[in-house]
Amino acid sequence: MQEHVSDPLAGTLVDNRYAVTSRLARGGMSTVYLAVDQRLDREVALKVLHPHLAADENFLGRLGREAKAAARLSHPHVVGVLDQGNDGNTAYLVMEYIKGHTLRDVLKDRGALPPRLALALIDPVVEGLAAAHDAGFIHRDVKPENVLIADDGRIKIGDFGLARAVTSSTSTGALIGTVAYISPELVLGKPADARSDVYSVGIMLYEMLTGRQPFEGEVPIQVAYQHVNGTVGPPSDLVPGLAGEVDELVQWCTANDPENRPVDASALLQELRHIRTHLTDAELDLQPPAAAAAGSQHQTEVLARSSHPTTLMAGARPAVPAYPPGRQQRGQDHDAQGQAADALTHTAHPAHPGLALPDDDDTDSGWSPPPPRLGKRAQRRADKENGKRLALAAATPVRTLREGNARRRGVLWIVVLIIAALLATGAGWFFGMGPGAAAAVPAVSNKTVAQAQQLLGGVGFRSTTSDVFDDQVPSGLVVGTEPAAGTEIRKFQPVSLLVSKGPQLFPLPKLAGGTLTDAKNALNAAGMALGTVTEQFEDQAAAGTVLSQDPAAGTPSRHGTPVQIAVSKGPQPIPVPVVVGKAKDDAVAAVKAAGLTAAVAPDEVFDRNVPKGAVVSQSPANGTLTRGGTVTLTVSKGPKMVQVPSYIGKQASDARKALEALGFEVRVNNILGGFFGTVRDQSPVNREVPEGSVITITVV
Repeated sequence: MQEHVSDPLAGTLVDNRYAVTSRLARGGMSTVYLAVDQRLDREVALKVLHPHLAADENFLGRLGREAKAAARLSHPHVVGVLDQGNDGNTAYLVMEYIKGHTLRDVLKDRGALPPRLALALIDPVVEGLAAAHDAGFIHRDVKPENVLIADDGRIKIGDFGLARAVTSSTSTGALIGTVAYISPELVLGKPADARSDVYSVGIMLYEMLTGRQPFEGEVPIQVAYQHVNGTVGPPSDLVPGLAGEVDELVQWCTANDPENRPVDASALLQELRHIRTHLTDAELDLQPPAAAAAGSQHQTEVLARSSHPTTLMAGARPAVPAYPPGRQQRGQDHDAQGQAADALTHTAHPAHPGLALPDDDDTDSGWSPPPPRLGKRAQRRADKENGKRLALAAATPVRTLREGNARRRGVLWIVVLIIAALLATGAGWFFGMGPGAAAAVPAVSNKTVAQAQQLLGGVGFRSTTSDVFDDQVPSGLVVGTEPAAGTEIRKFQPVSLLVSKGPQLFPLPKLAGGTLTDAKNALNAAGMALGTVTEQFEDQAAAGTVLSQDPAAGTPSRHGTPVQIAVSKGPQPIPVPVVVGKAKDDAVAAVKAAGLTAAVAPDEVFDRNVPKGAVVSQSPANGTLTRGGTVTLTVSKGPKMVQVPSYIGKQASDARKALEALGFEVRVNNILGGFFGTVRDQSPVNREVPEGSVITITVV
């Protein structure tokens, strides 16, 4: 699309290389021009930044680094970044120029789209994002204005570098992205990742299916609030009869919590193609109420002339194919995208001669497609053809010079009728029994390639093969066909055999050494399942640490494979043995046998009850320790020796008190009833005995 608005940059030469032809669009961050690269003689889209961004040195440095990185991202569904530079006060990006229109144009013209067309259009967008995510790029501003549909059927997504540079370097990036498609985490100022782009794709798919955006408001902040606090409803609320799988896909992508979305565009692409494969023709060709009421007059007119409505979307081509996860390498579904583009060109939207991307929604409203332009060589060829037609018309007589006779004219009419009959017969044979006859594609799943080709050849079809991954069908056998089995097509149309390469395998992540939470996150990111979790004691690993996994890290496995892991419960507790009263050596041996360390206190103590050399006490006395813990042992020196004084001749009560004060046990032997209370005899007396010994006194 081109914009017929005068602009001071139009007609100038930027950086002595890019000749500006006209202004294409104007947005909040830049103006886009159609220019000619005079060095390479090709048309390019020249994006010139607005002065407030061009004056920011930090932003320009960031933009340069992002542009260089984006230029290395080469993919059929991503608009290429060709150059970046500054010319005085003019900071610019040079991008691939795509002739065509945007997805926004399609939605304006047609409103809601049938599921077949919506899924076919979103497939290359997701594939382009998957390539970007694999390369470490996050788009941050996925929206219909950034999806380009070329006249030749190519579908591309653009504007990778600018959104990332603005987010990282300028205040403009405080809420980067069109508010209708922005993810909740970006609204809250949190870092964006691949799941933010997945959210925007889900919002865009909702709009493609229903013809309206899920959240609306009078001011942008109202819409942003709904992204954070609201929930995207199922599209089937507005499109009754829409398949449940499509509802689930949209709501999976638009989950409020990023943890509940596909991890990146690659995961989304697999599920998207899986759904396209398993939906029926009736579900894929469901006409939304908005699309039927929004002027499908042209479609109705075509339907009256066709007996196969599902083939209208691509003229005489078969219906847009759908591929299951892993059944097609990226970039191999160009036919489906071409057919989707044909459908938009033939039934809804006129082809625009050129296209470049604005960078947000506040674009000027006066755009109109310019008249078609022919190159000099094409113009000369057209003039030559017109001349031939004029010469032929001048040389053809409008009136015969010889009237002839009626008989000759009758013979000529007979010949003409015979030729017409032969042609009609030949056409009838061609379309009735010959290569043009319609036939149903036979079912060839789980057969060898040779068997499948024989079955197809017997019906009259010619076939090609392509390899795909499949989790159920063994390697070397046929997964299915495209078009699917049971589809009625003409025999001259090719049938593609999808041959299984077996399940697609991915290396298992390394889990040992991390926590159980880390292991769960790693398995989820890799698309694997958590198997049985066992716990065991481990002296060298803290509780909660993953000790091992089965299968081992790096083992090629299919998605969903359960991984068994062992988790540490920490060091094993060991009961402390009780060794009080045992000989020192025996006590030390018992502590060591329990897996603990025995430490003998340097100072021995007297103890009247524990013999010398035995353990009188230990610390700790009980409880548990971990392996290698220390138990301190205190050894007895035996009872203390005390001198026994003589109390003969003294009163028994005084003698008793004195002896007990010295730590002796006193035993009294009364003679004649101990009438006088005097100690007559004492045993032992005047010698050292162990503390606590029994002293016998005889009292009279």
